[in-house]
Amino acid sequence: MEPVSCIAGIDVHKKMLAVVVRKQCGDAVEYIKRAFGTTKSEIENLAAWLQHHGVTDVVMESTAQYWRPVWHGLEPHFHLHLTHPMRTRAPRGRKRDFRDAQRLADRWHSKDLEESFIPGAEQRAWRALTRGRVQLRRKITLVRNHVEGLLEHGGIKLTAVVSDAFGVSGWAILEKIAAGTTDVEQLLVEARGQLRKKKEELREALAGRLEPAYQILLKQHMRQVQLYREQIEQLNETLATAMRDFVPILVRLMKVPGIDLYAAEELLAEIGPQAAAFPTAEQFASWVGLCPGSQESAGINHSDRSAKGNRYLRHAFCEIAWPAIRTKDTFFSALFHRLKPRLGGKGAAWAVAHRIGKVVWLILHEQVEYEEKGQAPLNESTLARKLRRLARQLTRQGVSLKGLIEKGLIDQDLALGVIG
Repeated sequence: MEPVSCIAGIDVHKKMLAVVVRKQCGDAVEYIKRAFGTTKSEIENLAAWLQHHGVTDVVMESTAQYWRPVWHGLEPHFHLHLTHPMRTRAPRGRKRDFRDAQRLADRWHSKDLEESFIPGAEQRAWRALTRGRVQLRRKITLVRNHVEGLLEHGGIKLTAVVSDAFGVSGWAILEKIAAGTTDVEQLLVEARGQLRKKKEELREALAGRLEPAYQILLKQHMRQVQLYREQIEQLNETLATAMRDFVPILVRLMKVPGIDLYAAEELLAEIGPQAAAFPTAEQFASWVGLCPGSQESAGINHSDRSAKGNRYLRHAFCEIAWPAIRTKDTFFSALFHRLKPRLGGKGAAWAVAHRIGKVVWLILHEQVEYEEKGQAPLNESTLARKLRRLARQLTRQGVSLKGLIEKGLIDQDLALGVIG
């Protein structure tokens, strides 16, 4: 009799794979165990062995980075499923390699495992490029902090006057400082644009002097930044070529306040062109880690801290939220100012990031255009609540509403409505 199901569980390690094939015929279950290496030839042998046993589905743990070559080698031949190790951890003192692999197969057969989201090969390539670009931009920030530390050693306060030390003016000044120039007037020649209006402040800031040892370090840091910028430009060109068929989607995303080309490319690479893996906007926000978490016990929620989620998308949505808030006459700006008195600045910005995440899901999943509706008009209950809050603030400051009414600074009917 042919087996009803044939599933393989793999316990992944750096140098070996513990594989268990679960065959079920009716109520009878048979387990076949075998160990494999992790080299390319061993993974090819594993694929041939699994095909020989009629395996259709393979489930494995996401152990560090060691699962990736296994996934790539088996992806063309089987339906693969990845699960987080925390969800399949064995009780303390009962951990065995083959027992762990068998547990994976059993739990997948009983539909007791939550599967991790692994995009297709093309999207994984996009994601590698965008994440590499993020890392390079973070490295530039790190070098910028090192450069500021070097300048402080010499008493040079360039960053106190220049908004971006690696901008056009700041970079030209740094090049001269690294070359050993100590004449302030020669450094002032490099001031351009609005910085020319701050020459007196800049003259005071550049009065320090950098020792030769620190000049060498400054040169090295500047060469690093140049290299990182060249690498970022190369990644930009590669991404533009890879995503040329998805330009309309990028254009739709860039209509959302706060989303530029960099952010749109990162969102497309992380989520996919249609966000097909997420049935609802709420599930997407939960996966990213944008919504409040829960730590409930005995009916008490001890923490509403958000889950870790996708750290790259969390960071991207937070970066998107702030420019969206600063864009005037937009819904997100109005939402921020409405929530700020209750949640504080960071909490309100987090709520804006949550709302932008849902908008992005809607644009990708439903293939719709973003329409700016601006600030919604206040209804009577919201207006009354705001007036009562303002009245309480005035009372705490020792200001009486009756006094304002007598001076004609506030309408009597309005004041009575607030008090009532």
